[in-house]
Amino acid sequence: MVDVVIFEGSAAQSPVEEMLVKVRHGALKDNLDKFISMPEIKRIILVTNQPDLAALARLPKVTVEMNDLEPPTFHFGRQLLDVIERHHIETILCMGGAAVPLLRQDELVQICLQILAKSGRYVTNNVQSADIIAFRPAGILKEFDPVISDNALALLLRYDARFEQVLMPVTVGTQFDIDTPTDLLMLAASPFGGSHLRKALAELALETSIIDRAKKVLCGNYEEVALIGRVGAPAIALMNQNFKVRLRVFSEERGMKALGRLERNEVVSLLGYWLEEIGPERFFSYLAQTVAAAFIDTRVLFAHFKNDISDADRFYSDLFLSEQIQDPFVREFTQAAKACPIPVVLGGHSLVSGCIHLLVAELNSQL
Repeated sequence: MVDVVIFEGSAAQSPVEEMLVKVRHGALKDNLDKFISMPEIKRIILVTNQPDLAALARLPKVTVEMNDLEPPTFHFGRQLLDVIERHHIETILCMGGAAVPLLRQDELVQICLQILAKSGRYVTNNVQSADIIAFRPAGILKEFDPVISDNALALLLRYDARFEQVLMPVTVGTQFDIDTPTDLLMLAASPFGGSHLRKALAELALETSIIDRAKKVLCGNYEEVALIGRVGAPAIALMNQNFKVRLRVFSEERGMKALGRLERNEVVSLLGYWLEEIGPERFFSYLAQTVAAAFIDTRVLFAHFKNDISDADRFYSDLFLSEQIQDPFVREFTQAAKACPIPVVLGGHSLVSGCIHLLVAELNSQL
């Protein structure tokens, strides 16, 4: 049987971060409902710093461990190994609390069957940005230095432990994650999600008009659409296969987190240099003359400027709430994006990956 270890922590410092936490908790409860009903799952260990989640220990199979999940006290790799050793875990499925919120139960069953079938393998949803990882034997982690993140865990299992890699099929369930307010906008403008997640979204009453405008462009007849940021080949192929669009793609800094480039302050962007030269207002003026809609992974551009930009500023930018943004460049950039005559959707990596899958799944569900 499989033991599930879930890390769900928050150090929310602003209302926009608290908003994200609320929806994450809804997604977590939906995921717990799926796991509890699966005979392949033995135990679910939820490690959290959120007192509101302590009551989940009343659920079948669920153990809640309260822990300080904020750096520098919390270290992902050390904490994961500690849980593995204390609970004598042999076969593990590890994930974040709001990871893969649209993953179907039958997809979860397949993960368990894959990992139970053979030792020395791991199953994940993404090579460079792993949101869910299952592997056996879990004790292999004792042989290596503790990893700093789930992304690094996938790389360790593949290249250091030499485990066989099994990639989950590419679906909206395996690719969509909740990391930013843009993910919430996309979900709110869609029919997807479990009951707890939909309830949390409904209570927020998010303004989704920018998403609706972008959808109209995607459903048009060979409109020009820009994908900017950490854009991978699968997202490009998915767009071309499902929408009658002409894509303009500018892809930079794939794997900047997993490879440690962001942490080492090594991120550089050609578009970032251009923004330095012409400024956000002219940038979006030119963009509007080039395409009918744009999806921009802003984290690459923001990292290029080497400013200490807070999560709150990034999140307020996603929602176009420029009056709440403290960083001058991020505020100016967001104001220019909002004033742009075409629909410009701002977000993180998931905007040009999982959100594309969400848009395609919604379109196909309407056919």
